[in-house]
Amino acid sequence: MTELAETYACVPSTERGRGILISGHPKTNKILYTNNRSVLILNLDNPLDVSVYGEHGYQATVARYSPNGEWIASADVSGTVRIWGAYNDHVLRKEFKVLTGRIDDLQWSPDGLRIVASGDGKGKSLVRAFMWDSGTNVGEFDGHSRRVLSCAFKPTRPFRIITCGEDFLVNFYEGPPFKFKSSHRDHSNFVNCIRFSPDGSKFISVSSDKKGILFDVKTGEKIGELSSEDGHKGSIYAVSWSPDGKQVLTVSADKSAKVWEICDDGSGKLTKTLTSSDSGGVDDMLVSCLWQNDHLVTVSLGGTISIFSASDLDKSALQISGHMKNVTSLSVLKNVPKTILSSSYDGLIVKWIQGIGYSSKLRRKENSQIKCLAAAEEEIITSGFDNKLWRVRFLGDQCGDADSIDVGNQPKDISLALLCPELALVAIDSGVVMLRGTKVVSAIKLDFAVTASAIAPDGSEAIIGGQDGKLHIYSVTGDTLTEDAVLEKHRGAVSVIRYSPDVSMFASGDLNREAVVWDCASREVKLKNMLYHTARINCLAWSPDSKMVATGSLDTCIILYEIDKPASSRMTIKGAHLGGVYGLAFTDDHSVASSGEDACVRVWKVNPQ
Repeated sequence: MTELAETYACVPSTERGRGILISGHPKTNKILYTNNRSVLILNLDNPLDVSVYGEHGYQATVARYSPNGEWIASADVSGTVRIWGAYNDHVLRKEFKVLTGRIDDLQWSPDGLRIVASGDGKGKSLVRAFMWDSGTNVGEFDGHSRRVLSCAFKPTRPFRIITCGEDFLVNFYEGPPFKFKSSHRDHSNFVNCIRFSPDGSKFISVSSDKKGILFDVKTGEKIGELSSEDGHKGSIYAVSWSPDGKQVLTVSADKSAKVWEICDDGSGKLTKTLTSSDSGGVDDMLVSCLWQNDHLVTVSLGGTISIFSASDLDKSALQISGHMKNVTSLSVLKNVPKTILSSSYDGLIVKWIQGIGYSSKLRRKENSQIKCLAAAEEEIITSGFDNKLWRVRFLGDQCGDADSIDVGNQPKDISLALLCPELALVAIDSGVVMLRGTKVVSAIKLDFAVTASAIAPDGSEAIIGGQDGKLHIYSVTGDTLTEDAVLEKHRGAVSVIRYSPDVSMFASGDLNREAVVWDCASREVKLKNMLYHTARINCLAWSPDSKMVATGSLDTCIILYEIDKPASSRMTIKGAHLGGVYGLAFTDDHSVASSGEDACVRVWKVNPQ
């Protein structure tokens, strides 16, 4: 049987020049955020306690808990709102098409009966409030001419709704049924976020004009603003009130978060500026914040989540990070088991430790894109979308010097001889290139299109797979390759080849969803009929004891086969990664790590029957 042991969460999807909205559970320390089509529920007290909801058909934008914490409403770029259960199976309760364009913010009413959503209406309404169970409209929202970036529901009766957006306006509505009451043009740029204080007596709006303005709810008039002397130097993207309503937290493109004390007269005095020590690039711009009980949460443009303690602002922040894009390669370090390296095509390499989760980002001096990644004892080899291959030395969490090798064509696959890791085989379209260290020792042109390759751990044999589905076996003597045999079984282009750790077998997978295990000595098929995926096979991994092989596919499934049993007694992990599985690696005989399109890394426990 297989069970999910750990999930290492992806980070929120961010966008340059825009804030994003994260939200929290009304009672516990769980927070909600979105990445691509997924909505993630992350527990701040234990970052390994993660739940993912992946039922949206389009990119999700915002999610919120209902006031009783039982339901979650989440919205996407198509203007659809889905309301689903916060626990267990996340059962769908209702789905409504609310706007004709992207939804940027949504809020529940404090009695949990109504929802207001705002965003881009593509010429139709930009804000709608509706009953959560029937979807009927509760009011008319006129007064905005451009995308409405944020909306808020007054937390106490009588109910009010406020909205703000790209037309620099802050609008005030009374109801229900809601109708326009007043409009304020105190900002001189996009108004990014607007929030009521917990007692419902004031509200604050923050804008790209670097200002935060406080309004009185009864009159709707401006009563004060955040002090500009030590204010933000860049656009303010988000604001969040403390639970007692006496302080607010703001974040800005100037890479800082600030805690303000709100006086009774409505002015804001700076209490503390929070900065997190990072590389200092644009990725450190802060785009979101949340004051969740005793936690101050900020999110940077690079996706890093920093958690400060509200009771001790001088304490340094706990940082959680991960991938934002499709994780295409996984590698487990042989000399340090339990350590997993993962890479996504945007050039990010993250180090995870099994049982702990996020360890660190590996910062390379050359931050090039990554298509393939292979890791040996103290070296990472990457190839991107140019013709270069990089050999990067790394120790602990630091990357040392990097050497680049030009192989003359875009690399399709990298394979390392694990017993002598300076030897590498690189597959390119027209053939293969052999490297020793940083020198190209031979470039062999082949008369078929190469799609995958593997080299034996001792460097004595190489297998090269072609577009025609044939496997060509070569013996390696010195720096030359001589063809020994051609194996025919696959009916589609070979996508992946891997030797078993004891080098008695090798496995191959193709684009026509079939995998085959071969015996190395006799070159006969050892395990056949491995035809249980419904789409192409992307990756393949062997268990360290060579008794099991796992395949990952575009059909979102992982299938585990035991070598000494027929293929029909397989174990299947359905829906392992939304959008497809792209990386697989065993960390020990009974644990397999996987990664995929949903930017998460998961570790599965495998117990053969």
